[in-house]
Amino acid sequence: MQHIGWVVALGVGALSFADPPTVPKVYDASMSREQQMALAMSAGPEAVSSHATIYVLGPRGYEKAREGTNGFSCFVYRSFVNAAETAVGPMCLDAEGTRTSLVVYLHMEELRSSGKSEAEIKADADSGYRTGRFEYPSKMGLLYMMSNQNRLGPTKDHTTQHFPPHIMIYAPNMTARDLGFESASQLGDMPYMGLSKPGTPGNLLVVVPSAEDSHTH
Repeated sequence: MQHIGWVVALGVGALSFADPPTVPKVYDASMSREQQMALAMSAGPEAVSSHATIYVLGPRGYEKAREGTNGFSCFVYRSFVNAAETAVGPMCLDAEGTRTSLVVYLHMEELRSSGKSEAEIKADADSGYRTGRFEYPSKMGLLYMMSNQNRLGPTKDHTTQHFPPHIMIYAPNMTARDLGFESASQLGDMPYMGLSKPGTPGNLLVVVPSAEDSHTH
């Protein structure tokens, strides 16, 4: 479940986006439930997120703040990139992502809130997928990360950077060749599209819209 870090590696130099809004260096349960809900809902189109189930961060992990009606689930992903900073990734997952990926995110945050390191959390998630405890999405679907408040990482210097609004489509085992490119480096030159982890079951096709189409709240 490390696609947040993979997304940071995608090139987006040809696009121009507004500066990210101010978000606490460490995103935690000290932020009010109302603020957390608003941030989570900023990930998706209003018509989607307004009817989604919303999760907020509590002292022991994520807590359901509101039951939705459309099968989508919105929350704010976080991970520590260093001792004094967290990545912040508002996202809304469809029904298939809620059934599979959300279970993993909730479990990872339980471990994080109990004091486990990011390395321990990643190892546990990897083990869960290997042993069948966790599942990857098994059919076409997507998750929204259309907030203008994406602060993703870790970068090479173990910090975060702003990443523009985007959507991520479940694309298990997809490679650059499946998209018509001769090599991964050719796909890497595309400023608006990329693969999170090519050739793997958990791969996602990342699509970055133009600045004019960006969704903000």
